[in-house]
Amino acid sequence: MELLSNLALGFSVALTPFTLFLAVAGCFLGTIIGALPGLGPSNGVAILIPLAFSLGLDATSALVLMTAVYYGAMYGGRISSILLNIPGDEPALMTTLDGYPMAKAGRAGDALVLSGFASFFGALFATIGLMLLAPLLSRIAYQFGPSEYFALYLLAFSTLGGIASKNQAKAALASCIGLAIAMIGLDNQTGMPRFTGGNLHLMDGVDFLVAIVGLFAVAEVFVFIESHGRESSIGVKLGKVTLPARDLAKGIGTMLRSSVIGFIAGVLPGAGASLGSFLAYMGEKNVQGEKGGFGTGVPKGVMAPEAGNNAAAGGALVPMLTLGVPGSGTTAVLLALLLTLNITPGPTLFTDRPDVVWGLIASLLIANFVLLAMNVPMVKMFVHILSVPAWVLLPGVMMISFVGIYSLSGSYFDLLLMIFFGIVGWIFRKLDVPTVPIILGILLGNHMEDALRRAMILSDGDWRFLFGFRWHGSSETYEFYSAIPSSLLVLAVAGFLAPIFLRRVIKRPQAVSD
Repeated sequence: MELLSNLALGFSVALTPFTLFLAVAGCFLGTIIGALPGLGPSNGVAILIPLAFSLGLDATSALVLMTAVYYGAMYGGRISSILLNIPGDEPALMTTLDGYPMAKAGRAGDALVLSGFASFFGALFATIGLMLLAPLLSRIAYQFGPSEYFALYLLAFSTLGGIASKNQAKAALASCIGLAIAMIGLDNQTGMPRFTGGNLHLMDGVDFLVAIVGLFAVAEVFVFIESHGRESSIGVKLGKVTLPARDLAKGIGTMLRSSVIGFIAGVLPGAGASLGSFLAYMGEKNVQGEKGGFGTGVPKGVMAPEAGNNAAAGGALVPMLTLGVPGSGTTAVLLALLLTLNITPGPTLFTDRPDVVWGLIASLLIANFVLLAMNVPMVKMFVHILSVPAWVLLPGVMMISFVGIYSLSGSYFDLLLMIFFGIVGWIFRKLDVPTVPIILGILLGNHMEDALRRAMILSDGDWRFLFGFRWHGSSETYEFYSAIPSSLLVLAVAGFLAPIFLRRVIKRPQAVSD
């Protein structure tokens, strides 16, 4: 009954005309962003966050808009993967393995329709999972103390490089850079300035929105100018679009298995949709065996990764809302949005701001059906959007970035800082250094430092407290009070080392598409 009453509250928020309009607009914009090669959900959300503040949206409206963009970009990423063999984002990489061969075989329309239904299935599964699992996890989160949160933040840092980074050392370097930037400003405990260089603009620290827009949006413009600036447009041809009902019926089991795998991968902090897509594809490939023909252009090879990456996208919202730890790069950007709106994600969010949480969940349920309606009958329109000239796209992105950031602070220094982060992001792209860990370091650095300080104060400086041990004065021995910190630290070490070995396996399916 409590679930039904919460859903009723959510739909009362989501079905207001303005919120419904934002959800539909977010789905439309997200699909366009996802379809454009290289942008992806992280960049799309980062580009549009300043627009949300410029419009003066409240917390619920802004979150609904950005998550609709997030879901829409996950849908849209398959379009360029299937038609151009160019992934719209990293999670859509696995879709190219069978999607592009289907397109070359004259079944581009079937591949787009099947992938649209698979995206809908995975996203709907994840939204229902979010609805059922998030309140439960929020209750468990009440057991977290400073040592547990410190271990959880360390887990997020150690795993976020993961599959997205080609080098774990570079991911660790990026995390350290983010943590160093988080130290700039006034110390939370003493009030003394740190690493400001005497600059008054840095006394309040580096605004993470400035860093996000610079590292994602502005850097993406620099990369696009360097690689595609001379190209006027991208030409795409699409044949007849029909509903392959027989293939769809045969793929129900595939979509269900892939959605489960993807959702679990999404819930893990730092794993994200890239891992969900890969595990879903490889898992279904093992289920079908050699006779499945994966890699040659089979429908199930398109449906599995699309269901997996969209389920992972929804699953990544679970740790962000309940623990305040992003499950992916895009949810790290969404976390910055919530913090800017003075909303602290965590176990109390479901009781303090139920209108925000359940309004979001209800809006996502609606957005899934809107996206299905957009991405099947309207797929031809989105294909034509791929031919947008570069001279229209690039100035629009830069204009939104500059106007949005200046409207937030009215400071020219923030604009210069944004450009600086854009240059840094462009250089890091060329060096294959991931930028998402930098954002995570800026977002969570102060929280991680506070958790470490509280743990040391409670234990009188005893480092064993971080592993779940505390000194028992009466017996003069250490007692094991909680298995959570040590378990999370073990997972952090495993999460940092596992991609080094998994990457060798991941390279194999990539070679198939060459």
